[in-house]
Amino acid sequence: MQRPKFEDIISGAEFNNWYWLKEEMVDICKRSNLPVSGSKFQLRDRIMYALDNDGKLKPEKKTAKPKSKFNWVKAELTLDTIITDNVSFGPNFRKFMKSQIGNKFFCHSDFMDWVKGNIGKTLEDAVYQWEELEKRKDPNFKREIASNNMFNQYIRDFLDDNKGGSFQTAKRFWDIKKQYPAKNGFVIYEKSDLELAIEVDKE
Repeated sequence: MQRPKFEDIISGAEFNNWYWLKEEMVDICKRSNLPVSGSKFQLRDRIMYALDNDGKLKPEKKTAKPKSKFNWVKAELTLDTIITDNVSFGPNFRKFMKSQIGNKFFCHSDFMDWVKGNIGKTLEDAVYQWEELEKRKDPNFKREIASNNMFNQYIRDFLDDNKGGSFQTAKRFWDIKKQYPAKNGFVIYEKSDLELAIEVDKE
């Protein structure tokens, strides 16, 4: 089964049946005179709305602007510094955290999500939380993969279910699976995917 060309798709529901790369959706938005900014999910919703509404732009809520004027780029950070709604994880922030934790510090997604979700707490709290997150790094701990990173999730699930398999093999099945219809564009690993290669080889 081959994914149809975008020009042949006539509804949002039909578009939503297939996996699309973000670059493809950006290109579709450009050709459809739609804004190209935003996440994959925002682009998908924008395109689907346009397909169902004669090319019109989907009304989108404006993101609230940060209220804080604290300068995370130049301010001298201390353990007492309050986390604000405009927190930035730039060089100044990372330098301070390394001064407290050492060169092993890095801004991974779990930590940044915690910081952004704990406005009002201090950088001392942030240092403590980073150390707590690190304690979870046992041989069986796996960091949560962002929902929009379907490729990494598929590869992990494939290898977990097929012990001894290689990344190359997992990627081959990903390349095959993403050509099939996928609800909401989500490509997920299923044990039955192993049969897809047999079908492809027969063609």
